Amino acid sequence: MPNTILKYKTIIENVKTNSIYKFFKVFFTEVTLITKFTVNFFKTLFIPPYEFNELIKQCYIVGCKSLPLVGITGFIMGLVLTIQSRPTLAQFGAESWLPAMVGVSIVREIGPVITAIICAGKIGSSIGAELASMKVTEQIDAMEVSGINPFKYIVVTRILATTLMIPLLVIFSDAIALFGSFLAVNIKGDVSFILYFAKVFEKLNFIDLMPSLIKTIFFGFAIGLIGCYKGYNSDKGTQGVGASANSAVVMGSLLVFIIDMIAVQLTSLFTP
Repeated sequence: MPNTILKYKTIIENVKTNSIYKFFKVFFTEVTLITKFTVNFFKTLFIPPYEFNELIKQCYIVGCKSLPLVGITGFIMGLVLTIQSRPTLAQFGAESWLPAMVGVSIVREIGPVITAIICAGKIGSSIGAELASMKVTEQIDAMEVSGINPFKYIVVTRILATTLMIPLLVIFSDAIALFGSFLAVNIKGDVSFILYFAKVFEKLNFIDLMPSLIKTIFFGFAIGLIGCYKGYNSDKGTQGVGASANSAVVMGSLLVFIIDMIAVQLTSLFTP
């Protein structure tokens, strides 16, 4: 009997030292902490006082200051996609389908995902580094001593700002990308502005616009949530700031792809 107990103890110790066990332990611990963080956000969201001034400030930082980068990315995206697609369509004599194909591709999939990835890199890392720096310099502790709820002032406003602004950034990015596509079409052709966009909107339906807009709301929420979670719970020290910014970008980008995969599956269920 003692030998059997010793044998089982040895097996359990070997399992605990296994890298797969450690991976799943870290994974489920992280999921649990993020879930608690999310529940705390929704609990705090509806409790006054409301930090409207800070929310407006964060909307300006997230939206206006990210617009140039998003606009340049969208323009290049539309330009390159059109130039790369033209030779293939020309082989089948279907160049007239170019505006519709590019328009549907940008609005439904490429525009929202690429813009969200850009925002995850710029906004997610910025939020993670900012909150981690505030924790390292004990600004969050100072807020608690002053009677200010740091979670409401810091976290709630930033998550709301990304949730509201990233869908708007995606709309601007799509519009600029379509304009870039229009310029690319006219490199080797002569298509009027009105005719080009008439061809684009002729093929865009309600089922193309709404799912792509709704999923960008979840993109923004995920990017803001992960950035705030990583920064708010960072390790103290200068290394924790860099680690928080890096992990916010990686996990935020991964969540964007996961949400997009789920959205595509749900959309296909309701598409005839």
